[in-house]
Amino acid sequence: MSNIVDNAALYTVAVSEPSRAGGAPEDAKELRHHRQDGKGFRNPWDSWKDPSILRILRVILWRRLTGASPDTTPPTVPVHKPQFLTTRQTPQLRATWLGHACYLVEFPSGLRVLFDPVFTKRCSPFSWLGPSRYTEMPCEIEHIPSIDAVIISHNHYDHMSHPTILKIRELHPNASIFVPLGNRNWFTACGIHNVTELDWWEECDMRLSSVVSESDTIIARIGCLPCQHTSSRRLIDKNATLWASWSVESGGKKVWFGGDTGYRAVPELPDDVDDYGEEHNYPHCPAFKQIGDLRGPFDLGLIPIGAYNPRWFMSPMHANPFDSVNIFLDTKCKRALGMHWGTWVLTGEPVLEPPQLLRVALSRKNISEKGVFDVCDIGQSQEIVAVN
Repeated sequence: MSNIVDNAALYTVAVSEPSRAGGAPEDAKELRHHRQDGKGFRNPWDSWKDPSILRILRVILWRRLTGASPDTTPPTVPVHKPQFLTTRQTPQLRATWLGHACYLVEFPSGLRVLFDPVFTKRCSPFSWLGPSRYTEMPCEIEHIPSIDAVIISHNHYDHMSHPTILKIRELHPNASIFVPLGNRNWFTACGIHNVTELDWWEECDMRLSSVVSESDTIIARIGCLPCQHTSSRRLIDKNATLWASWSVESGGKKVWFGGDTGYRAVPELPDDVDDYGEEHNYPHCPAFKQIGDLRGPFDLGLIPIGAYNPRWFMSPMHANPFDSVNIFLDTKCKRALGMHWGTWVLTGEPVLEPPQLLRVALSRKNISEKGVFDVCDIGQSQEIVAVN
């Protein structure tokens, strides 16, 4: 276990060049997820269906006409003040949910990784308009003792926040940032240059060395992996940058971060129809099984479970809990924690439905043990005990 000190001024960081040294599918070099014109990216699977402009307008019009919105009257999701470790010493992998898709993961090696941080009231380009939190932020960036790496899944506003990134740069200037292909320029425009950009199936090594003691060194391998989603920050830049899931391995522990992803595209069906019924055998994204076979197993998966209704519209890009359990099994995660719910109203399902459906979905797969795939309160930490 590393005894490396926490003060950012007392360590140095080195990140290797990206490579495809790890396991990858045979067709990975074909870069089928790159557009043929070289201008952006795409989901190269039958499980993806791009929603038409007419369908998007239909959803927007329906919402405005009906005023339909989930009830966010408290109490909803409990929020606690996080109890971060004050040193880098921990015998177990430890994950703290900070709302939506943001987790701080503390590795036994001493590594501290922050995923998709958004510490603002709204997930929007504006401070006065856009989805507003219905649960409070559990803490501020100032309350996190150590951040060695920040990992971004994609550039949507509920996953990549300009004010948050600037605050991290101010308080943790040595933190290394890892982003999918095409996102580096956004960070350099913010004056941030310690950014590593990776394509799917690429990985790199990060070495964190104490200047006080050469024996105190933390090494991590960080991998960029596929998922099924989209990207944009403006009306004219759809899919100009890549989206990704990620793996982080350090000190013998391995974490998979699902980011934001769908699993399959479901057509419009009556509300009482189960789209996982035997008569509905829709294609699912093959990338997750490839991840499990080639990069798994993982000690912990951080997997999205919310923002899925209406199903016919959201399913290509957002998993519901039944999809999430399949992703969990495909990626060969030994344990998992849910995310991408409980923070902003982005879609139409009741705000407390995702964990309820997760229990149903786990039961269908005969997974009854508590703590295998679970949810936690915002601000709560979970120690991930080793599973054989």
